[in-house]
Amino acid sequence: MNIQWFPGHMHAAQLQIKGSLSKVDLIIELLDARIPFSSENPMLASLRGKKPCLKVLSKSDLADPVRTAEWQAHLERQNGVWSRAVTTTQTGTIARLTEVCHNMLPERQGFGKPIRAMIVGIPNVGKSTLINVLAGRKIAKTGNEPAITKKQQQFDIGDGIVLLDTPGVLWPNIENENSGYRLAAIGSIKDTAIEYDDIAFFVAGYLLEHYPEALRERYALDETPVDQVSLLDAVGKKRGCLAKGGRVDYDRASRIFINDVRAGALGAITFETPEMIAQENADQQASVAEKNERKQARKETRRAERKRQT
Repeated sequence: MNIQWFPGHMHAAQLQIKGSLSKVDLIIELLDARIPFSSENPMLASLRGKKPCLKVLSKSDLADPVRTAEWQAHLERQNGVWSRAVTTTQTGTIARLTEVCHNMLPERQGFGKPIRAMIVGIPNVGKSTLINVLAGRKIAKTGNEPAITKKQQQFDIGDGIVLLDTPGVLWPNIENENSGYRLAAIGSIKDTAIEYDDIAFFVAGYLLEHYPEALRERYALDETPVDQVSLLDAVGKKRGCLAKGGRVDYDRASRIFINDVRAGALGAITFETPEMIAQENADQQASVAEKNERKQARKETRRAERKRQT
């Protein structure tokens, strides 16, 4: 899959984040509860050092609650990391985050200066919405599309906390290819950079394996389709996405299917588990090691051939 997802403003945002880390007391990283690993920026782990980090699993109402609890436990095994799950439909869960921030820094009690917290996250993860809820007023621009925030902004939200908001950042490349599909599936990559049928095929395969009952219920299917093509055929026919000759228009069917997934129309779904990611990463490392071995073998062969010719 080839997704062009790293425009120049994201590179600039990365530099801004690196330059500001030394000026803040803690980091608040928003993750999408449906893809906690794939929405986690690996850059932060190497940069934050011992600085405390609050991992907030946003949009948890769209995620499988059992999986969300598993991810929270997994994240909190990291040194200095706290985790909370929130949803914008229950703003009380967001409002309590200020208390969590104070609890993370007990040495700051009575310090006389507000806690400075940097808030980071991928595009379309809900940073601006979270800021507005914490502040009790609309001070950050929101929108249902990636990259609304274009530059760093600072907000005094009261309760002894100042937030430094940063643009949504994706990284230049990722080792786990499946993470790219998952990011595209939830809408963190602009639609102009993806092919809907490619993403739909990936998502359909996962849902057929892990959430078949959700598919049957959403599309009123008598039985679970046998594969991705059969599922998209069913979606296309149910939603009238037909071309000449009665053939299914897979682009239209894929768009409807992905939009259903993003809106939560199929119910609460999580696209990855800690165990799944561990296996995918192990497979990726094995693949890289194999490629390196083949590359080294070719070098040795060429070296031996040159020796024979001299």
